[in-house]
Amino acid sequence: MKILNIENIRKGDTFTIENEPISSIDLMERASSNCSNWIADNFTSDNNISVFSGPGNNGGDGLAIARILKSKGYIVKVFIVEYTTNYSEDFKINLKRLQELDIEIKTLNNSDYNIIIESNTIIIDSIFGSGLSREISGFAADIINQINNNRNTVISIDIASGLFADKLNDNKNQTVIKPNHTLSISFPKLAFFLSENSIYVGNWHHIDIGIHSNFISEVKPIAYYIQKEDIIPLLKTREKYSHKGNYGHALLIAGSYGKIGAAVLAARAALKTGLGLLTTHIPYSAVNIIQTAIPESMLSIDENEKTYSNTPELNNYNAIGIGPGLGTSKLSQLAFKLLIQNTSKAMLIDADALNILSENKTWLAFLPKNSILTPHPKEFERLIGKTANSYERIEKQKELSIKHNIIIVLKGANTSISSPNGQLFINSSGNPGMATAGSGDVLSGIILSLLAQNYNPIEAALIGCYLHGLAGDIAAYNLGFESLIASNITENISEAFLSLQV
Repeated sequence: MKILNIENIRKGDTFTIENEPISSIDLMERASSNCSNWIADNFTSDNNISVFSGPGNNGGDGLAIARILKSKGYIVKVFIVEYTTNYSEDFKINLKRLQELDIEIKTLNNSDYNIIIESNTIIIDSIFGSGLSREISGFAADIINQINNNRNTVISIDIASGLFADKLNDNKNQTVIKPNHTLSISFPKLAFFLSENSIYVGNWHHIDIGIHSNFISEVKPIAYYIQKEDIIPLLKTREKYSHKGNYGHALLIAGSYGKIGAAVLAARAALKTGLGLLTTHIPYSAVNIIQTAIPESMLSIDENEKTYSNTPELNNYNAIGIGPGLGTSKLSQLAFKLLIQNTSKAMLIDADALNILSENKTWLAFLPKNSILTPHPKEFERLIGKTANSYERIEKQKELSIKHNIIIVLKGANTSISSPNGQLFINSSGNPGMATAGSGDVLSGIILSLLAQNYNPIEAALIGCYLHGLAGDIAAYNLGFESLIASNITENISEAFLSLQV
């Protein structure tokens, strides 16, 4: 699914109107009908409806939704938030249609904007649309604050009133509706995926209104939203007459004294993701731990008892991953530098290997092309410096991928994946229960496994992130968020694969 900026979303409407063809008011009716169907599917008519509509086209959507919900048996009240008397043409048409019905309509303006909302009432927010570019002030801001101070369920149409669609609002204390649900018309907005905006989005839902397919196929997006239907075609099937050698041999360099658990988590996840052979390079003190915990893994034993200090011969491996629990000793830094110098294969680089890079930033220029870096936000800032917010982090992420020809998996609630050509992908799977120690080590193992199985690096990153999140979602369904640990993610990789097989 493409994530578009507001300019292109408007172009999509215009293109559809001209080429379907369909009138503007009928396209609005289609959007409003689909929004109304979602509301009716999720909330019974035992709930009253209060619609707050501004005088623009977003408000026109709200008026049409009020009319359609009335026809479905809901008790509906409409408040027109008249911050301007310059009504849009489609708003006027829908207002006239609404006035022909038995619906209470009240106009709120600067001289009268007190509202009373009963507890069983669902609030529909269609005051400001996605084209807003300035902060809300005056009586409209007071109305939004009144809505936020109630405990009613709030549903925003297209985007929460007051929220900028393509960037972060400048003021951290801005006046913005805090919805439980956002019904995003046509395309998701970049704002939905910025962590600072979480309270202004709630759960967002895609409302398809049939934007012309030619426009969708040609338009250049800000980013892509990766879903199940995108991942399924990328997955390879196993041949009947195959053997372990067909599914890759990976080298995992991980673990140091006191951090061997990270190596265990990454190694087990790699093997559960379909890998044919795994060799785990570990310090001498970890031999018994790894052989006991993961008997399926072969070992490459470092001469140092406690830390990574040398790299084995690399010719036998299809992919190399380094970092989980590695430590950042001087010996490990030197060994990592030699590793970079002696391989041309795309690598998976995580955790302490990233921290070593942050202390030696000139090494970034020598990383093999299409290597995959998997930082969490703090590790990323160690690489590129402080960022003011999540929007700036995404921009820096794309810049770093382009500059060094690498793939960056920036982990978080909406993990973003940037490619060397500047494309940005946002993962749809995962949940808050995965914010737990070792979750990133599991992701490293998954992506390393896919790299070794000869998926190209960007495919390995996309599939790996989605599979990791999906396994976490399955685990959370059975265990809840609080009790989920990293091992539970690995335990559910098999279920995640099964759910992707069609």
